[in-house]
Amino acid sequence: MTNPAKRILILGPSWVGDMVMAHTLFQLLKQRNPGVRLEVMAPAWSRALLDRMPEVDEALLMPLGHGQLALKQRYQLGKALRSKGYDQAIVLPNSFKSALIPFFANIPQRTGWWGECRLGVLNDYRKLDKTAYPLMVQRYAALAFPCKEIQPAALPWPYLHVEPTQVSETQTTLGLKLDKPILALCPGAEFGPSKQWPAHHYAQLAKLKLKEGWQVWLLGSVKDHIQTQLIQEETQFACIDLAGKTSLAQAIDVLSLANKVVSNDSGLMHIVAALKRPLVAVYGSTDPRFTPPLSEQVRIVSLNLACSPCFKRVCPLSHHHCMQQLIPERVNRAMDEL
Repeated sequence: MTNPAKRILILGPSWVGDMVMAHTLFQLLKQRNPGVRLEVMAPAWSRALLDRMPEVDEALLMPLGHGQLALKQRYQLGKALRSKGYDQAIVLPNSFKSALIPFFANIPQRTGWWGECRLGVLNDYRKLDKTAYPLMVQRYAALAFPCKEIQPAALPWPYLHVEPTQVSETQTTLGLKLDKPILALCPGAEFGPSKQWPAHHYAQLAKLKLKEGWQVWLLGSVKDHIQTQLIQEETQFACIDLAGKTSLAQAIDVLSLANKVVSNDSGLMHIVAALKRPLVAVYGSTDPRFTPPLSEQVRIVSLNLACSPCFKRVCPLSHHHCMQQLIPERVNRAMDEL
């Protein structure tokens, strides 16, 4: 029997939701070998997440952009990592280029899914059986185990640790008050408009809760400001619009304060689930059977139309019925169930 790895380099994913789900893998690696050192190489934005995952010992900057080959830079980066003495690398993205850095770093065990014909750059590759691992989180978790070993039926779900003092500082910086119950709305989705529940529906939901004495916070990136502005206009600017006004770290702190959250299938949705806040997740063009929010305090709302999930960035039928016909009252009922 081989000795367990003492130092593992993990090549992290490029999407917020995927990085949250990778926390299940990190927990399993620590459970199997408590003394292991986990170092995760990922884009700069991921630091806000990795700093809130106690199992991660060090976050390393991935300086290359998503989709960028940059062969020379990958070689130089891998060569610079050789002195670290990693026992194993686990490559979460499925691309060929993502496996090059651990290959150039001469890491003896390089683990990952088969992906883009990565024979050679990976020497511990797995061929995916989608029926055995229908969920993305299961596919990440499987890489914590030897090839033929069956993973446990009950996996540890992702969670994000927040520091109360940091949350309080963020609250003060943003001028937020906690005198009323908080509904947080996350109306954006980086993938594309097909995943977005209409701003008009979000506005109607916001009006219902505002009448009940709640305050409504709008969260998202700068790109989501168009959506949040539409919500504000319909609610006579009665909401607190934080879209584009927070860092990812601050958004995590803010969401940890929410009494309830409604979100599209997005990175923020997975963050809310990992914070264990009561969540209603709205699905249309994507499939909750593949990347669901992993929490017990979740209600998933979907019309399950014949044309969905299509997994397209823009509705290919140009009607967007999967979201347009999903009325606010149904989402409100789901909130009441939480």
